Amino acid sequence: MSQDKIDMLQRALAREKAARKQAEKILENKAAELYEAKQKLEISYAELEALLNKTDSQLQGVFENIVDAYVIMDLWGNILKMNDPAVDLLEFEDKKENANLMDMVHPTDLKLVSETFKNLIAEGTVTDSNFRIITKQKNEKLVHVNASIIYDNGSPIAAQGIVRDITELNSLQLQKERLLEKLEKSNNELQEYAHIVSHDLKSPLRSIDALVNWIKEDNKDKLDAVSLHNFSLIETTLEKMEQLISDVLMYSSVGVETLEKETIDLDALVSDLKTILFVPDHVSINVLQPLPKIEGEKVKLQQLFQNLISNAIKFIDKDAGLVEINVKDNGTHYEFSIKDNGIGIEEKFHEKIFKIFHALNKSKDSTGIGLSIVKKIVDLHQGQIWLESKPNIGTTFFFTLKK
Repeated sequence: MSQDKIDMLQRALAREKAARKQAEKILENKAAELYEAKQKLEISYAELEALLNKTDSQLQGVFENIVDAYVIMDLWGNILKMNDPAVDLLEFEDKKENANLMDMVHPTDLKLVSETFKNLIAEGTVTDSNFRIITKQKNEKLVHVNASIIYDNGSPIAAQGIVRDITELNSLQLQKERLLEKLEKSNNELQEYAHIVSHDLKSPLRSIDALVNWIKEDNKDKLDAVSLHNFSLIETTLEKMEQLISDVLMYSSVGVETLEKETIDLDALVSDLKTILFVPDHVSINVLQPLPKIEGEKVKLQQLFQNLISNAIKFIDKDAGLVEINVKDNGTHYEFSIKDNGIGIEEKFHEKIFKIFHALNKSKDSTGIGLSIVKKIVDLHQGQIWLESKPNIGTTFFFTLKK
């Protein structure tokens, strides 16, 4: 072999060695990079696994701490997972027990639940669904269900639901409805009885009044002044007794809603009362600002204002009598006031005057029921009533009515 060929081979070998060293260097660098990347991936994986374990633990805590029964099932109704309240509700032995919720539905409600399940899959959610189930221990329960579909990449894969036992609640509701029906029936019977008693009590009073008038007429020239005075007292007593019967009947009727509520213009109502009530010439009734319109029964609201205004007029002892009616808006209620410059009421009587038959000033015109009726009407409108008063200066009645 010639020297030229030997030199050429040596140069080629040298280039190959240099290229191999360069390649080895590159491989070493890449290996180092891969190792570093592997280390970082292992660290990241460890962190991710720890995070997933932590999240799963937190979700498990939420799952177990839901107060109501929580159930996850497949799209055929087979239970996949449930919490302790669900085990108690369905009366299973443990959470691993296999069951299909559709098999537990009461036969009467099976069609309803099937339709509800179809709607759940189609719509994604179902709320406020009530139906009966038969538990593992063969007990019938009424349950309230809110459920939703679990999706994976847009496809439904399972369903989850909150199930609440409302058996006792439903039983209490039925009892309440029966009691309300019974109470309404009793109220109607009592109201009818009150009218009958009122009529039966008034009839003999009217007969006595008629007899007294006949005796007076037949003996008008024979009766002396004392006898005529006694007959007059009898007539006054009869009038008072008849008024008392009417007031008791009215008091018993106040709590009964006999009419539909309507919007009442209190300005117009008070204006009408001023023309109906007897207002002496020396008494002025002033409405300080426009009164509102509220929802209520016109008859009851008329009784309310009529009693308070007539009371104010009745007990004014000044030469220039004044009754002032005012109102202010308290947000949820209107606060009314009816102020007079009459004889006033001592503070020790402020609570007693609202009790039935408690009249401070005994007179033939008063039965002691008027303010009791007023309080019942205010109570019906979810309001309160109170007063401020000073003897010989005047009284202000305050009361609130719900808007």
